[in-house]
Amino acid sequence: MTNKSFPTGFILLGFSEWPHLEMLLFWIVIILYTMIILSNSTIILLSCVDPHLYTPMYFFLSNLSFLDLCFTTTTVPHMLSNLWGPGKIITYTGCVIQLCMLLCLGATECVMLVVMAFDRYIAICQPLHYTIIMDHQFCWKLVLIAWISGLIESVTQIPVTLQLPFCTHHRLDDFLCEVPALIRLTCGDTSASEWQMTVSAVLFTIVPLGLILTSYGYIAQALGKIQSKDGRQKAIATCSSHLIVVFMFYGTVAPVYTYPKNHFASNYSKFFTFFYTAVTPLLNPLIYSLRNKDEVTGAMKNVIGKCGMGKIA
Repeated sequence: MTNKSFPTGFILLGFSEWPHLEMLLFWIVIILYTMIILSNSTIILLSCVDPHLYTPMYFFLSNLSFLDLCFTTTTVPHMLSNLWGPGKIITYTGCVIQLCMLLCLGATECVMLVVMAFDRYIAICQPLHYTIIMDHQFCWKLVLIAWISGLIESVTQIPVTLQLPFCTHHRLDDFLCEVPALIRLTCGDTSASEWQMTVSAVLFTIVPLGLILTSYGYIAQALGKIQSKDGRQKAIATCSSHLIVVFMFYGTVAPVYTYPKNHFASNYSKFFTFFYTAVTPLLNPLIYSLRNKDEVTGAMKNVIGKCGMGKIA
């Protein structure tokens, strides 16, 4: 049976079939969320305060950290509420807001990762023109393009999703209001919505991933021509950290959004969602910090030293 009127709310099943696991996950998510806030806030603070990090790479990295903070703040509080007690209902309005934010922020991050790959391509393949091409104004334009792309994805996808013929039980086999979960809730023909979702997934996951891999193909060729061993190792460390983040993000998002109703997505989507919601936003700053630890630790020492001098003064 379908409900052609707007539902009052949805029941997010989450991990309710494993009640003992829910309490364990509750405390794990609290720890992860705390670490996400601290690590990403640290990256943003260092990028804004330390002059040595006034570079396009750290400018884009701070924007990625801001996206991760927004993304987790949109999802984790309600996830914790879902894991803590029996009340697993989200209102229709709350679901729409969460859906808007997830689509906008997720699509923006997909484009932002392409922008970061473009930055590395210019830095390594055209080093003499890097400062001219990647000036501050152009960097802001690239970030603006990423945010506009996310906004367009949200505006175009939501009206179609909300007009789906939802089943009357309103049970979402997920702990978030996501388009794939809402498509699986329908009891009527969803071929048009699935097609639109697949096209969007290709545009924001497969195409960006192809562009990133292409740019790294050129980067790999340029790395072989770098004479300095230290310069080559530094470039490899920076590029490998970005590639790890890319594969973690696209590798968990693509299976959920590309074919939302297939058997694999239906059975394992919540696990992928948990990973890119609560784990990836923590790993992003940690991976970049570990791969570029000299720059990050140096910036932290400078900031701490300034704070110490300020207190003495």
